[in-house]
Amino acid sequence: MADHKQINFTIVPDEGPGPERQYANFCAVAHTPFDFTLTFCEVLPPTEQDLRQAQTDQVLRAPVRARVAIPVQLMPNLIAALQDHMRIYSESFSQQAPTWPPDPQKPVH
Repeated sequence: MADHKQINFTIVPDEGPGPERQYANFCAVAHTPFDFTLTFCEVLPPTEQDLRQAQTDQVLRAPVRARVAIPVQLMPNLIAALQDHMRIYSESFSQQAPTWPPDPQKPVH
């Protein structure tokens, strides 16, 4: 019978060469029974052509900057971490912080 050792460790990002940081100001969320997919886009000011097309089909397309699939099991920890960071941000930059939690009467995008 093999001995099983328990090892405690912390996972940290490896800051070596890797993908560049991407800017996104829009996130679409989708899910399956197994994972959540976050699609991050950059919404730019629309051109005249974009506006004409949007009037026709009611859609404004935004370039995808990253798409991340996250296992369902990770979502509670991700949500908790985001809430904690939002709280810290709000306390640090109270003059500039958006209203949190958001107004339930306004749409969430």
